[in-house]
Amino acid sequence: MIQLSKCGVSAAVFAVGVALAPVNAALAQSWPAKPVRVIVPFGAGGSADTLGRLVSNKVSEYLGQSFIVENRAGAGGVIGSDQVAKSSPDGYTYVVSGVATHAVAPALLAKPPFDPVKDFSHVALFGGPPLVFAVSLNVPAKTMKEFIALAKSKPDAFSYGSPGIGTHGHLFGELLKQINGIQMEHVPYKGAAGAVADLAAGHLPAISSTLTTAGAQIRASKVRALGISSTARLPDYPDVPTFKELGFPDLVAVTWFSLSGPAGVPADIVNRLNTEVRRALQAPDVREKLRPEGIEPGTLTPKEFTDFVSAEYKRWAPVVRASGAKAE
Repeated sequence: MIQLSKCGVSAAVFAVGVALAPVNAALAQSWPAKPVRVIVPFGAGGSADTLGRLVSNKVSEYLGQSFIVENRAGAGGVIGSDQVAKSSPDGYTYVVSGVATHAVAPALLAKPPFDPVKDFSHVALFGGPPLVFAVSLNVPAKTMKEFIALAKSKPDAFSYGSPGIGTHGHLFGELLKQINGIQMEHVPYKGAAGAVADLAAGHLPAISSTLTTAGAQIRASKVRALGISSTARLPDYPDVPTFKELGFPDLVAVTWFSLSGPAGVPADIVNRLNTEVRRALQAPDVREKLRPEGIEPGTLTPKEFTDFVSAEYKRWAPVVRASGAKAE
């Protein structure tokens, strides 16, 4: 029988680690040796799809290998995300993750098929559009303060539309209600476009949605934006105050999107891909496309991003439960 002292075992483990380090480094240098799949767990044309393709095309240029984007929609992004969680961690399969799939969906489901943190190698944060609370021009309130006072004086008078039950717009509206102690009936739509159209037509008093969908009507002065959830005012919307400057720091939020792989992707590959994704997000042509939507490119390291995902789940899960929303 061979016996090793504790020092001997430690030395042996260290030696193995040292021996594997060059192998892992070589693996990262040779990667990618074949096309990389990027699963978008939603339909074509949405923010996840647009950002996923924009970043994938740039990273493909940098690395000289195809990043093939595939749409695998279903169950609010859960089907495509679960597919990636259960795929081989060889560095060739990723998912466009985000607040919907990794912070909201696990709280909506009684038995989520994956752990949003532990079952993934979180690579990089893309960023995402901020949320906006806007009202119809028929509503007399010109500021958020005036709207809150009006809503408190008429508890049953107002409703707000969102892209649907359990969407980030819905949960943001519920959080806004909780923080301000006001009542508003939630009117879920099948997507934000219908809600924005009804708001502009005066059929709906208010909406809680991403700036992406409401931006054109705000710029055209057909609806009135009372507050935006970005950390600072946006150049394209200089007259719209942030919730932070209005005294609501808990209403700073973005509908973020990101890139994640299955748990166990080699750290050297994760780090290399993180570097290239961040490089892509800082490219002038990419920044120009993101600017109108108020998207600030992500700059987090893999460790920082993993911590961010965990914090976002802890932040939104209680809001989901308080809203009573369930997976449809």
